[in-house]
Amino acid sequence: MSQRLEELRRLVQPSRAWFAIPLVWIVAVTVIDLLAPPDMHLGPLLVAAPAITTSFGGPRAVGLVAALAVIAQTVIGLLRDPDEILSANHQAQIIALILVGTSLVIFCVLRERRAKELAQVRYVSETAQRVVLPPLPKHLGPLNVASLYLAAEAEAQIGGDLYAAARTTSGSRLMVGDVRGKGMTAVNDAALLLGAFRVAAHRQASLGELVAYLDRSVCWDLLEPGETSCYGETFITATILDILDRDGRVEMVACGHPPPVVVHNGRPTTMESPHPAPPLGLGELAPPRYHVDSFQFEPGDLLLLYTDGVTEARDSTGAFYPLAERITGWTESDPDAFLGRFRRDLLHHVGGHLNDDAAVIAIERPAMPRA
Repeated sequence: MSQRLEELRRLVQPSRAWFAIPLVWIVAVTVIDLLAPPDMHLGPLLVAAPAITTSFGGPRAVGLVAALAVIAQTVIGLLRDPDEILSANHQAQIIALILVGTSLVIFCVLRERRAKELAQVRYVSETAQRVVLPPLPKHLGPLNVASLYLAAEAEAQIGGDLYAAARTTSGSRLMVGDVRGKGMTAVNDAALLLGAFRVAAHRQASLGELVAYLDRSVCWDLLEPGETSCYGETFITATILDILDRDGRVEMVACGHPPPVVVHNGRPTTMESPHPAPPLGLGELAPPRYHVDSFQFEPGDLLLLYTDGVTEARDSTGAFYPLAERITGWTESDPDAFLGRFRRDLLHHVGGHLNDDAAVIAIERPAMPRA
């Protein structure tokens, strides 16, 4: 935490050259006022010096500049006319400088306190994200993996989007999902599903049995106290996949979630599920057995999993982000390089700010196995 605050202080610490601006202003106003005709008084302009300092300085710097402004106002009165220092007008100007300077110092103190609180909030949210949603490993068996999470709220780095991965004896098992709703309730629901996946993913169960287990876990874990039916307003869309190591096949159960995209030589193909299942938590509305779809994921291909925060991202005209269209022709096979370009392109489309959280996973099946 102390390291985070120290980084914040270094970030906002101004260059010493900036302090020359209010100092030069004080000197300039003092000299011009002394040379000006007796009926012209420029002393009130000294208040601009501490006001300017608040844009780059802290409480001590603002207090010092305000004190120098008061001294300069006093010097102007003494040099122009010693009797003027006792006049009500000159004393009112000095009192006004003192009051404004004090107010600006208080403002800077409150601003620094707010900055420290914000740094603490970001630190806690980033720590919570690492606990609830740690980055995926760079390698899952023969696969290369990269993950990306973009939070809609600048102060909160976590939300209801989720992803997880686990190794099995035959391949890699992955899940990407999106909790209905926002805020800490969504984070709690996401944590419940992630915990259930991590418990069950290593079991020697079929993909359909795993999804049925996750659906029951979501249904009962999200049950409100006093409710007797597991149907509620909260549900989680998800896609759960088994990526087999040997034959290049991917098995998938889509639970109301956006379909994966396979990129082959720069050409994306959307893998729509012909037999989609209801979102997790609503499984009793579906037949008791989940249908497992499959598609090919060949060496050299890139598999893209994502949440609807990507496809529902809008530009200034209200147009959605055309995922397949935008990534057509992209030849980056390395997942990290692909997601780096993807992040820049998505944020450029929305003008730098997302209205909803977005999670993306890029998985590469290398053409040549790692040594």
